[in-house]
Amino acid sequence: MSYEVKLNNRIANIELLSRQDNKVLVSVDGKEFELDFVKISNVSYSVIYQNKSFNIELIPANGGIKRFVVNTLKNSFEVEIIDAEAKYLASRKKGQDDDGESVVSAPIPGKVVRLLVKEDEAVEAGQTLVIISAMKMESEFKAKKAGRISEIKVVEGQTVEARQPLVVIEYTDVE
Repeated sequence: MSYEVKLNNRIANIELLSRQDNKVLVSVDGKEFELDFVKISNVSYSVIYQNKSFNIELIPANGGIKRFVVNTLKNSFEVEIIDAEAKYLASRKKGQDDDGESVVSAPIPGKVVRLLVKEDEAVEAGQTLVIISAMKMESEFKAKKAGRISEIKVVEGQTVEARQPLVVIEYTDVE
């Protein structure tokens, strides 16, 4: 089974060569890696590579079919898995992204640590809207495009469930 994985602006070809219990052999752009891979929870994994242990948090991201925010101890990356299903769904979704409104939702249960916008406030693409704390890590949720905050559905300190709407953005020509 092989995938294309987009990490920031780089696309890597990843192939699952074998799997036996926790032992996984993968190929990344032709180079093989033997990993000990354990799923700890719905969004966190423990990976051992060459006797080094890594904890990884994989959080579904807004705005993509198979897009994730990958958090490690020191870094955070945006990752998109591009497989046949993702390509098909993307082609069907094409043209529906600019429907004039977008809801930013919590990918996992957590607590609203900071709410950085107010209703009717203009926002820029990439501007941080809300910070959620989950599993001892804080994740920022940003505006996909410039627009105006039409509704805020949470308050600071509120506990939220997975997929719960946080902020609604109305895409307009904001200057």
